[in-house]
Amino acid sequence: MNMQRILDDIAAEMAAEIDRGKVADYIPQLAHVNPNQFGIAVATPDGQVYAAGDADTLFSIQSISKVFTLTIALGKLGDALWTHVGREPSGDPFNSIMILESESGRPRNPFINAGAIAVVDAIMMGHEPKEILAEILRFVHFIADDDSIRFDHKVAASEMAHKDRNAALAHFMKAFGRLEHDVDKVLGTYFHQCSIAMTCQQLAHAGLFLVSNGMNEHTGVRVINAERARRINSLMMMCGHYDGSGEFAYLVGLPGKSGVGGGILTIAPGKGAIAVWSPGLDHVGNSKLGLKALQRLVEKTGWSVFST
Repeated sequence: MNMQRILDDIAAEMAAEIDRGKVADYIPQLAHVNPNQFGIAVATPDGQVYAAGDADTLFSIQSISKVFTLTIALGKLGDALWTHVGREPSGDPFNSIMILESESGRPRNPFINAGAIAVVDAIMMGHEPKEILAEILRFVHFIADDDSIRFDHKVAASEMAHKDRNAALAHFMKAFGRLEHDVDKVLGTYFHQCSIAMTCQQLAHAGLFLVSNGMNEHTGVRVINAERARRINSLMMMCGHYDGSGEFAYLVGLPGKSGVGGGILTIAPGKGAIAVWSPGLDHVGNSKLGLKALQRLVEKTGWSVFST
């Protein structure tokens, strides 16, 4: 197949779309992002990267970063991580507190906000936030093979200044004895993690280790073992899009993780890692054009895990 032509066609289709969703204005720094942008990139195991649209524009990856901190946490704690957070879909919005109360402060999965906060607390292990943030950034540099990737400190500060909902989640978990570290230190680490700025091309490259059973085949470097890669992909399939995860599986049929910055990282096992970005979100907080673009990509390539 001609992947470049496929991406060019998709980018042209998305450029013609009128209903582009709504940017995440509850984070003021994200409210300023131009919604008339769309980028898509595909990285394949042989090291090729195909891109179209605004694929070289930096954006805040937000909750996509939860895939990377989950990988770090599993490397540090192994299956002991699951005493801190569950592995089931939530069926509720990403910042909901309702399930926490009925489940004694243990988050349902690592991809909702409460679960990601619990993961950050678990990997801190008594270290200061700056040490953990340096570790997270080193890992992202490693998997993306790009040392230029940075935190967007303005986005992190904007989130910290409007932290009330996430602080409520963290304090609620703390009250149940689920968090070990100071809430503000955990939240500061979490907000900086979410503020990482990447392009679609960088993000697609960073996802390659999940395409090939934990190994970046192009560099020959094993990031994690095959079993762990499979399990992370399964969590992305079930929980990667909050209460829109079922719809994403139905329409796209691939593991993926979205972020309220408008990005989506999607894994086609054995085929490639796909990153799309369009800042406008749908009613559950996922990129509206990103979902459409991925649906078109799967239709054109047959990459759905449910295809034969």
